[in-house]
Amino acid sequence: MSEGATILALERVTKRFGGLTAVADVSFTVPAGELLGIIGPNGAGKTTLFNVISGYYRPEGGRVVFHGHDVTGQPPHAICRLGLTRTFQLVKPFGNLSVTDNVMIGALTRLASVRAARVEAQRVVETCGLGAHADTRARALPIGLRKRLEVARALATGPRLLLLDEVMSGLNPTELAAMVELIRRLHAEGLTVIVIEHIMAAMMRLARRIVVLHHGETIAEGPPAAIGQDRRVVDAYLGEEFVLAQA
Repeated sequence: MSEGATILALERVTKRFGGLTAVADVSFTVPAGELLGIIGPNGAGKTTLFNVISGYYRPEGGRVVFHGHDVTGQPPHAICRLGLTRTFQLVKPFGNLSVTDNVMIGALTRLASVRAARVEAQRVVETCGLGAHADTRARALPIGLRKRLEVARALATGPRLLLLDEVMSGLNPTELAAMVELIRRLHAEGLTVIVIEHIMAAMMRLARRIVVLHHGETIAEGPPAAIGQDRRVVDAYLGEEFVLAQA
């Protein structure tokens, strides 16, 4: 798919839980090659939207179209095989398996040979800066490296579009800078990326465009500089302190 062609289209996506509408009529498109940010307060519907896009939740209304395929309500493994995968806020690797073996499991979603999956896993482990820990059991990793492992497991599936759900939360400044650099590098290599994140300094440096959710609805969309000055976003999420810090 050429850069700029639409790789993901959300058409009035709605998800309810009983009487609660978690996502309400959300629509936007993502061109191939974009690095899109999604922000909003806790409970805004960000992770729920990721769950709908990636097949973990079936929406009550609307459509999700990925790479020309209507994937609305399809199971996660089918959507993953088309080239759309995601990370999770709560990092849960296979604790007793090594870093490489964890990443191999991702590679085996598209490679039939264990040997080929191991070679691919080794490549991804190096790409994500985990080479020195390739044989370490996942449960022994500190949170910063577990976050990298989460990204590596997703990358091993061979995505065209990668959804990153708060992969920078809980990181110290050095780990945060390294994660930002990894995301930038993956994007520069042609991967389309959508990032949910609360660390606004990182988001403002990373994203080309930001979508803001509040109470399940889109309240703003645009380049980071414009989003940082949008009164609706400041009132709902960023606060006056953010505006003063940017001045």
